[in-house]
Amino acid sequence: MGMLMASGNISVGVHPVAHVFGLTIDTDIVTSTLLAAAILLYMGFRVRAKVTDGVPGKLQLMWELLVEQVNDLADSAIGPKGRRFVPIGVTLFLFILICNWIGFIPSALHPGSSAEILPAPTSDVNLPLAMALFVIAWVHIESFRARGIRGYFRHYKEPYLALTPINVIEEITKPITLTFRLFGNLFSGGLMIAVMVSLLPIFVSPLGELIWKPFDLFIGLIQAYIFMLLTVLYFAFATSHEEHEPVLETSH
Repeated sequence: MGMLMASGNISVGVHPVAHVFGLTIDTDIVTSTLLAAAILLYMGFRVRAKVTDGVPGKLQLMWELLVEQVNDLADSAIGPKGRRFVPIGVTLFLFILICNWIGFIPSALHPGSSAEILPAPTSDVNLPLAMALFVIAWVHIESFRARGIRGYFRHYKEPYLALTPINVIEEITKPITLTFRLFGNLFSGGLMIAVMVSLLPIFVSPLGELIWKPFDLFIGLIQAYIFMLLTVLYFAFATSHEEHEPVLETSH
């Protein structure tokens, strides 16, 4: 799957590509991403059209439970002011979950010998990186708003001036760790299936893939939750005026 090129670039997987304005675009990843976005928009508009104050339907109930969970998380990490970050948390969780689970759909023309037509877009590094950069850029904007310019730069010196380089490095590595936490786990799931298909006998490999797929679904759920959780916590850290960063409370 992964191949280290002589030029120093890393190419992960084999994808059909298109060249637009000098850019190389993986068309299957773009198609999967657009499909995930369409599913998310459909779910949102469907809930809005069917919302009721009475007995909620299954989709509305699922949506309400998710919003409530993220709302509780934001309250614990940030306080009541953190509720304005609930929409971004819910949107990221659902979008990433749909992207992760798209890879569960069998879309290969020749299973075992051809690539998926609709691979999980989060198994390609570009989408997780784009989302991570978007989140971290927004986090820094919120930090400026909450602390002001002087407070923003002063927090890099906390708790000690000598730790300033470490704090700066930590901020630089946040989008990198956020990206590879999601991408690495999703890519490894696809890699495991490819290994099973290639190494196991032809009559056993479908069974191995069948066993691994549900576990891959669980990994996709956990990774979507972790990305959302870290996003909320990053906003909590960015909007805190305290010397020590806020921590997530544990309810007993």
